[in-house]
Amino acid sequence: MSRGVLVTGAAAGLGRAVALAFAERGDRVAVHYHSDRAAAEATLAVLPGDGHALAQGDLATAATEIADSAEESLGGVDVLVNNAAVAPGPDNAHPVSGTGFEQWQQVWRQMVEVNLLGTADLTYRVARHMIARGVAGRIVHVGSRGAFRGEPDYPAYGATKAALHAFGQSLAVSLAPHGISVASVAPGFIATDRVGHKLAGESGVELRAQSPFGRVAEPREIADAIVFLAEPGSTWASGAVLDLNGASHLRT
Repeated sequence: MSRGVLVTGAAAGLGRAVALAFAERGDRVAVHYHSDRAAAEATLAVLPGDGHALAQGDLATAATEIADSAEESLGGVDVLVNNAAVAPGPDNAHPVSGTGFEQWQQVWRQMVEVNLLGTADLTYRVARHMIARGVAGRIVHVGSRGAFRGEPDYPAYGATKAALHAFGQSLAVSLAPHGISVASVAPGFIATDRVGHKLAGESGVELRAQSPFGRVAEPREIADAIVFLAEPGSTWASGAVLDLNGASHLRT
Protein backbone atom coordinates (compact mmCIF):
# COMPACT_ATOMS: atom_id res chain seq x y z
CA MET A 1 0.00 0.00 0.00
CA SER A 2 1.31 3.44 -0.91
CA ARG A 3 2.17 5.62 2.08
CA GLY A 4 2.93 9.30 2.49
CA VAL A 5 6.56 9.81 3.48
CA LEU A 6 8.17 13.08 4.59
CA VAL A 7 11.96 13.09 4.31
CA THR A 8 13.69 16.15 5.72
CA GLY A 9 16.87 17.41 4.11
CA ALA A 10 16.09 15.45 0.95
CA ALA A 11 17.55 17.81 -1.65
CA ALA A 12 20.78 15.81 -1.92
CA GLY A 13 23.02 13.24 -0.27
CA LEU A 14 21.52 10.71 2.12
CA GLY A 15 18.14 12.46 2.05
CA ARG A 16 17.89 12.02 -1.70
CA ALA A 17 18.83 8.34 -1.40
CA VAL A 18 16.15 7.86 1.27
CA ALA A 19 13.50 9.60 -0.82
CA LEU A 20 14.39 7.42 -3.82
CA ALA A 21 14.29 4.21 -1.79
CA PHE A 22 10.78 4.96 -0.50
CA ALA A 23 9.55 6.02 -3.95
CA GLU A 24 10.85 2.79 -5.46
CA ARG A 25 8.80 0.96 -2.87
CA GLY A 26 5.72 2.71 -4.25
CA ASP A 27 5.35 5.42 -1.60
CA ARG A 28 4.53 9.09 -2.14
CA VAL A 29 7.37 11.29 -0.94
CA ALA A 30 7.50 14.89 0.26
CA VAL A 31 11.01 16.18 -0.44
CA HIS A 32 11.84 18.72 2.25
CA TYR A 33 14.48 21.36 1.63
CA HIS A 34 15.56 24.58 3.26
CA SER A 35 16.90 26.85 0.50
CA ASP A 36 18.22 24.90 -2.50
CA ARG A 37 15.07 24.50 -4.56
CA ALA A 38 16.97 23.43 -7.69
CA ALA A 39 18.54 20.51 -5.85
CA ALA A 40 15.18 19.53 -4.34
CA GLU A 41 13.58 19.61 -7.78
CA ALA A 42 16.41 17.39 -9.04
CA THR A 43 15.52 14.89 -6.33
CA LEU A 44 11.85 15.11 -7.25
CA ALA A 45 12.69 14.48 -10.91
CA VAL A 46 14.35 11.12 -10.23
CA LEU A 47 11.58 9.70 -8.05
CA PRO A 48 9.53 7.00 -9.77
CA GLY A 49 5.77 6.97 -9.39
CA ASP A 50 3.25 9.72 -8.75
CA GLY A 51 2.05 11.93 -5.93
CA HIS A 52 5.42 13.32 -4.84
CA ALA A 53 5.79 16.91 -3.66
CA LEU A 54 8.19 19.53 -2.36
CA ALA A 55 8.07 20.84 1.22
CA GLN A 56 10.12 23.97 1.82
CA GLY A 57 11.04 25.52 5.13
CA ASP A 58 13.68 26.29 7.73
CA LEU A 59 13.44 23.45 10.22
CA ALA A 60 14.39 25.76 13.07
CA THR A 61 11.51 28.16 12.52
CA ALA A 62 8.90 26.58 10.24
CA ALA A 63 8.20 23.11 11.61
CA THR A 64 4.44 23.59 11.63
CA GLU A 65 4.38 24.85 8.05
CA ILE A 66 6.54 21.95 6.85
CA ALA A 67 4.36 19.37 8.60
CA ASP A 68 1.10 20.88 7.40
CA SER A 69 2.35 21.26 3.82
CA ALA A 70 3.42 17.62 3.63
CA GLU A 71 0.21 16.43 5.29
CA GLU A 72 -1.86 18.24 2.69
CA SER A 73 0.20 17.44 -0.41
CA LEU A 74 0.54 13.75 0.39
CA GLY A 75 -2.94 13.23 1.75
CA GLY A 76 -1.39 12.36 5.10
CA VAL A 77 2.13 11.62 6.37
CA ASP A 78 2.47 8.00 7.43
CA VAL A 79 6.27 7.97 7.71
CA LEU A 80 8.60 10.73 8.91
CA VAL A 81 12.35 10.49 8.35
CA ASN A 82 14.23 13.13 10.32
CA ASN A 83 17.37 13.43 8.22
CA ALA A 84 18.00 17.20 8.04
CA ALA A 85 20.78 18.53 10.25
CA VAL A 86 23.56 21.06 10.47
CA ALA A 87 26.43 18.70 9.68
CA PRO A 88 30.12 19.03 10.58
CA GLY A 89 32.15 21.06 8.12
CA PRO A 90 35.20 23.31 7.90
CA ASP A 91 33.12 26.37 8.77
CA ASN A 92 31.64 25.07 12.02
CA ALA A 93 34.45 23.15 13.73
CA HIS A 94 34.51 24.20 17.39
CA PRO A 95 37.07 22.36 19.53
CA VAL A 96 37.29 23.94 22.97
CA SER A 97 41.01 24.66 22.68
CA GLY A 98 40.83 26.48 19.36
CA THR A 99 37.48 28.28 19.32
CA GLY A 100 36.51 31.72 20.55
CA PHE A 101 33.55 31.94 22.91
CA GLU A 102 31.35 33.86 20.48
CA GLN A 103 31.86 31.24 17.76
CA TRP A 104 31.34 28.48 20.31
CA GLN A 105 27.97 29.90 21.29
CA GLN A 106 26.94 30.48 17.68
CA VAL A 107 27.68 26.93 16.53
CA TRP A 108 26.06 25.33 19.57
CA ARG A 109 22.89 27.33 19.18
CA GLN A 110 22.62 26.68 15.47
CA MET A 111 23.06 22.93 15.85
CA VAL A 112 20.69 22.69 18.79
CA GLU A 113 18.05 24.80 17.01
CA VAL A 114 18.07 22.61 13.89
CA ASN A 115 19.33 19.17 14.89
CA LEU A 116 17.31 18.91 18.08
CA LEU A 117 14.65 21.57 18.65
CA GLY A 118 13.53 21.92 15.03
CA THR A 119 13.42 18.15 14.66
CA ALA A 120 11.48 17.83 17.91
CA ASP A 121 8.96 20.43 16.80
CA LEU A 122 8.44 18.81 13.41
CA THR A 123 8.09 15.37 14.99
CA TYR A 124 5.47 16.72 17.39
CA ARG A 125 3.41 18.21 14.56
CA VAL A 126 3.63 15.11 12.37
CA ALA A 127 2.91 12.75 15.25
CA ARG A 128 -0.19 14.74 16.20
CA HIS A 129 -1.43 14.42 12.62
CA MET A 130 -0.80 10.65 12.79
CA ILE A 131 -2.71 10.36 16.07
CA ALA A 132 -5.62 12.40 14.71
CA ARG A 133 -5.89 10.15 11.66
CA GLY A 134 -5.47 6.98 13.73
CA VAL A 135 -2.63 5.60 11.59
CA ALA A 136 0.12 3.24 12.70
CA GLY A 137 2.81 5.70 11.69
CA ARG A 138 6.56 5.30 11.55
CA ILE A 139 9.22 7.80 12.62
CA VAL A 140 12.91 7.25 11.94
CA HIS A 141 15.62 9.57 13.23
CA VAL A 142 18.99 9.82 11.51
CA GLY A 143 21.48 10.06 14.35
CA SER A 144 25.20 9.41 14.24
CA ARG A 145 28.03 7.18 15.33
CA GLY A 146 29.46 10.37 16.81
CA ALA A 147 26.82 10.25 19.55
CA PHE A 148 28.68 7.26 21.01
CA ARG A 149 32.35 7.63 20.12
CA GLY A 150 32.48 11.42 20.59
CA GLU A 151 33.12 14.33 18.23
CA PRO A 152 36.09 16.26 19.66
CA ASP A 153 36.08 18.90 16.93
CA TYR A 154 32.27 19.06 16.75
CA PRO A 155 30.96 18.49 20.30
CA ALA A 156 27.62 20.18 19.59
CA TYR A 157 26.99 17.78 16.72
CA GLY A 158 27.76 14.72 18.86
CA ALA A 159 25.60 16.06 21.68
CA THR A 160 22.59 16.84 19.49
CA LYS A 161 22.75 13.42 17.86
CA ALA A 162 22.93 11.71 21.25
CA ALA A 163 19.91 13.76 22.32
CA LEU A 164 18.09 12.74 19.14
CA HIS A 165 18.62 9.06 19.96
CA ALA A 166 17.28 9.60 23.47
CA PHE A 167 14.35 11.61 22.12
CA GLY A 168 13.46 8.75 19.80
CA GLN A 169 13.49 6.23 22.63
CA SER A 170 11.25 8.43 24.76
CA LEU A 171 8.80 8.75 21.88
CA ALA A 172 8.93 5.01 21.23
CA VAL A 173 7.41 4.51 24.68
CA SER A 174 4.92 7.38 24.61
CA LEU A 175 3.63 6.81 21.06
CA ALA A 176 3.35 3.01 21.17
CA PRO A 177 -0.22 3.16 22.57
CA HIS A 178 -1.13 5.03 19.37
CA GLY A 179 0.45 2.34 17.19
CA ILE A 180 3.32 4.62 16.16
CA SER A 181 6.80 3.11 16.01
CA VAL A 182 9.95 5.22 16.50
CA ALA A 183 13.51 4.10 15.80
CA SER A 184 16.89 5.65 14.99
CA VAL A 185 19.91 4.86 12.86
CA ALA A 186 23.46 5.82 13.82
CA PRO A 187 25.55 5.92 10.65
CA GLY A 188 29.27 6.36 10.39
CA PHE A 189 30.88 8.21 7.49
CA ILE A 190 28.79 8.22 4.30
CA ALA A 191 30.12 8.88 0.79
CA THR A 192 28.00 11.82 -0.36
CA ASP A 193 28.90 14.59 -2.78
CA ARG A 194 29.06 17.12 0.05
CA VAL A 195 31.96 15.31 1.74
CA GLY A 196 33.55 13.80 -1.34
CA HIS A 197 36.68 15.94 -0.88
CA LYS A 198 37.36 14.18 2.42
CA LEU A 199 37.72 10.86 0.63
CA ALA A 200 40.64 12.14 -1.42
CA GLY A 201 44.26 11.77 -0.36
CA GLU A 202 45.41 10.87 3.14
CA SER A 203 42.13 11.81 4.79
CA GLY A 204 40.34 9.30 2.57
CA VAL A 205 42.80 6.57 3.48
CA GLU A 206 42.21 7.26 7.17
CA LEU A 207 38.43 7.31 6.80
CA ARG A 208 38.33 4.01 4.93
CA ALA A 209 40.66 2.41 7.44
CA GLN A 210 38.19 3.08 10.25
CA SER A 211 36.14 0.11 9.05
CA PRO A 212 37.55 -3.41 8.68
CA PHE A 213 35.75 -3.49 5.33
CA GLY A 214 38.20 -0.86 4.15
CA ARG A 215 35.58 1.56 2.85
CA VAL A 216 32.85 3.97 3.90
CA ALA A 217 29.11 3.58 3.51
CA GLU A 218 27.16 4.29 0.35
CA PRO A 219 24.02 6.39 0.88
CA ARG A 220 21.77 3.61 -0.39
CA GLU A 221 23.00 1.24 2.33
CA ILE A 222 21.78 3.63 5.00
CA ALA A 223 18.59 4.40 3.08
CA ASP A 224 17.66 0.72 2.82
CA ALA A 225 18.01 0.31 6.59
CA ILE A 226 15.76 3.32 7.14
CA VAL A 227 13.13 1.86 4.82
CA PHE A 228 13.33 -1.42 6.74
CA LEU A 229 12.72 0.32 10.07
CA ALA A 230 9.70 2.06 8.55
CA GLU A 231 8.12 -1.14 7.23
CA PRO A 232 4.81 -2.29 8.77
CA GLY A 233 6.55 -5.48 9.91
CA SER A 234 9.24 -3.62 11.87
CA THR A 235 7.08 -2.51 14.78
CA TRP A 236 9.17 -4.51 17.24
CA ALA A 237 12.24 -2.45 16.33
CA SER A 238 10.62 0.56 18.01
CA GLY A 239 13.05 2.11 20.48
CA ALA A 240 16.09 0.67 18.71
CA VAL A 241 19.18 2.64 17.73
CA LEU A 242 20.68 0.76 14.80
CA ASP A 243 24.43 1.12 14.30
CA LEU A 244 25.35 1.45 10.62
CA ASN A 245 29.08 2.04 10.67
CA GLY A 246 30.70 -1.02 9.11
CA ALA A 247 32.11 -2.16 12.49
CA SER A 248 34.13 1.06 12.73
CA HIS A 249 32.81 1.65 16.26
CA LEU A 250 31.49 -1.12 18.48
CA ARG A 251 29.30 -0.30 21.44
CA THR A 252 29.35 -2.49 24.52
